[in-house]
Amino acid sequence: MSIFQPNVKDSVIKGYFLKDASKSSATERVLGELLRNDPVYVCSYLCGGEDRQWSQHLWSNTEDGWVEVLEKYCVVPAEKPVHHPSTLNIINYDVFYSFEDAYKVLQQCVDIIPESKAVLELVDQRLESKEKTDFPVIVIEGLDATGKTTLTESLTEALGATLLKSPPQCLSPWRARFDTEPPLIRRAFYALGNYLTAGQIGQEARQAPVIVDRYWHSTAAYAIATAVGGKLGNLPQAGSEVYGWPGDLLRPSLVLMLSLSSQERMRRLQVRGQDKTMEEEELEANHLFRQKVEEAYQRIEGPACITVDASPSPDQVLQQVLLLIREKCHL
Repeated sequence: MSIFQPNVKDSVIKGYFLKDASKSSATERVLGELLRNDPVYVCSYLCGGEDRQWSQHLWSNTEDGWVEVLEKYCVVPAEKPVHHPSTLNIINYDVFYSFEDAYKVLQQCVDIIPESKAVLELVDQRLESKEKTDFPVIVIEGLDATGKTTLTESLTEALGATLLKSPPQCLSPWRARFDTEPPLIRRAFYALGNYLTAGQIGQEARQAPVIVDRYWHSTAAYAIATAVGGKLGNLPQAGSEVYGWPGDLLRPSLVLMLSLSSQERMRRLQVRGQDKTMEEEELEANHLFRQKVEEAYQRIEGPACITVDASPSPDQVLQQVLLLIREKCHL
């Protein structure tokens, strides 16, 4: 369960709801010990009186080590909040909007995750990226098996461009380690990967156009879809600051998202025969999750995605994308 103040950012506190119908004091004893030793809130709920009114009882420790009920509150129905509670803590927890905020998270992990130090040392050596580049930067986004690899390689050859990927190869030694960490740490790690990629983009875009296989859109869309519970309508509304581009991250000239029917995408995955990523397993098992990812992609701004139908042949998709690039980037 979670508690939150309706529509107030960063107000969500996650917890647990225990249902114990027994008359034993064992549960109270364990919770009392938890309250004494850890900075947690413990409360109980009781239903009583002629009107069967539910009440919340906030626990507190006494000076002699016993537990007592500090305050009592009536539980009453509330109006549905404008914003779903799972959206209130997205900023700088599920999605990071500045280099400094993501960096601080890994700094605090150095003692418990030794690999954090190596990542921070690498990040400290990152190349600086200018706000504007000499040559266009084109990002290709999309779910797995939509044809990103084929298209990015073909574009690189057709335009005489440089091909980059996000997260960058230099983070590969630590990806498996951070993939097992809680969302806050894992998201901070991948956010820093975007800043490393931005440095590479800034360097390469001095000499030629740059094609990027995934960038910030992927990081944000998957994080938002994972964080937001329930139905598609629980996503933050279009125009929310959640979908805004980080102010200190290099912006691409154009972002194209390859779109494919779920049936065709699954067929391509089966032909590919590779092990599925954790995200791909979730996409396959959960149609709603896929919908939320795709919708989050579409709502991200600065720049927004232009959707490209990836169902035709690879050459037809390439020609379609080249026309868009010439129109938008004047190449």
